[in-house]
Amino acid sequence: MFDHESLRSTVAARAGSMSHNAIAPVLVARAMQGEEGVLTADGAVSVRTGAFTGRSPKDKFIVRDALTSASVWWDNAGAMSPDHFDLLLADVVAAMGGLSLFRQDLLAGADPRHQYGVTVLTPSAWHALFIRNLLIRPGEMVPTGSNPTPVTIVHAPAFQADPARHGSRSATVIALDMSRNLVIIAGTSYAGEIKKSVFSLFNFHAPRQGVLPMHCSANLGQDGEAALFFGLSGTGKTTLSNDPARPLIGDDEHGWSEDGVFNLEGGCYAKTIKLSATAEPEIFAATRRFGTVLENVVLDEAHVPDFDDVSLTENTRAAYPIHVLPAIAKGSMGGTPRTVVFLTADAFGVLPPIARLTPEQAVYHFLSGYTAKVAGTERGVTEPQATFSACFGAPFMPLHPTVYGDMLAEKLSSSGASAWLINTGWTGGGHGVGKRIDIASTRRLLSAALNGELDDVEMRTDELFGFEVPVTVPGIAAKLLTPRLTWADADAYDRQAMHLAGLFRANFEKFGEAANAAPGPRLAQAAE
Repeated sequence: MFDHESLRSTVAARAGSMSHNAIAPVLVARAMQGEEGVLTADGAVSVRTGAFTGRSPKDKFIVRDALTSASVWWDNAGAMSPDHFDLLLADVVAAMGGLSLFRQDLLAGADPRHQYGVTVLTPSAWHALFIRNLLIRPGEMVPTGSNPTPVTIVHAPAFQADPARHGSRSATVIALDMSRNLVIIAGTSYAGEIKKSVFSLFNFHAPRQGVLPMHCSANLGQDGEAALFFGLSGTGKTTLSNDPARPLIGDDEHGWSEDGVFNLEGGCYAKTIKLSATAEPEIFAATRRFGTVLENVVLDEAHVPDFDDVSLTENTRAAYPIHVLPAIAKGSMGGTPRTVVFLTADAFGVLPPIARLTPEQAVYHFLSGYTAKVAGTERGVTEPQATFSACFGAPFMPLHPTVYGDMLAEKLSSSGASAWLINTGWTGGGHGVGKRIDIASTRRLLSAALNGELDDVEMRTDELFGFEVPVTVPGIAAKLLTPRLTWADADAYDRQAMHLAGLFRANFEKFGEAANAAPGPRLAQAAE
């Protein structure tokens, strides 16, 4: 068995110095001393990640060996040979020699039975602070298991990989050895790569333990039952799961075991674009605390964050410990989910604001992972563009999506949880014609789904997509529940609906024969 502590000791022996488990004030001071960032007016650490302001999925590799060869979804992951990985590891460790390094020994997995002991080695104080904020700090909130699975992440943002020597695609590389639970991150300063590497390891191993790994947020109802919120970026996952009346289990990564739901992390990594104290007061307050890390957020002359300024990137982020939020679940765990919510921001203006899904439809939408980019959010995007990401997190799913889909089907069957599709996107037309569904209406519909108000109400079956839509919901204009009625041109709605249905069907073709029997859009001509 690979000796993680031997590797960690080797790195420490070659380092100029090694700081062990420094707490936030020390890491903030070291970051300022090293001119790694600046303090905001409220004491948060503001940093810039350079050329990479987001993940680099094309530079992510998994070691292809006896454990992974037949199980990894290689269509979705680059393969690296064991020899290339070992050479890369040796070169990175050598390059870190003489540097002042920071070691953080943390936990991933609030359930002690499904827990990882994660050690991160990095020359960057702010990255050490970031991961200390994001993972579970031993002794805080959750118990440490008797034998956490060891994980080591060697983080070398300044190291430049050599494709010819290391088997990488470029000078940037994120390499995961699933057999030894080793991760190498080099050539990028984007901190999200660290946290998502832990998630990727979990996503590979958890199914073998009967645990469904999920890229979702989760909170608790009054009876301790959990609600899950799946959704791609910009759909409202973090916003809607942060509810003062429902304690938050976590905002991004979870496992669903036979006993319920547990958070993988101990912090939150919230998008801050257009963040306001009015719409999201809890998250806004977290950005103003000492020790929070703000990534690529522009500051004004008084060092006050300007969350409306996207000149560096739209992917501005805040990383902070979950305990700074006012309502969190004890132990970062919850009971068996009673409600599963799939969030989408449909920029085509087609989908209803809420729909009830059968278990089969829930798995279909889970495997589809749909949302839409709106015009103007990215260079070259001039009209709505559909985005499909299997399991609402394809880049982090090492196994084939159907593995996770089958597990979700079993969990839904055994739990009896209800499933809902909620559209936080447009109504009355697509982006540029219609308007965004207001957050108050979305919250009202979500509340109705969570508290059982919609269990016995009259439903209509959507002729194209097949799901059920409430005819009326108290406090909601009936017209909003039938998108076609909100369009000035009903024929234009029909054309747009057929177009979106066709995109769903075309995306699902990658699942082969299962696509023909999938409970998605019903009309054959939708694929034309």
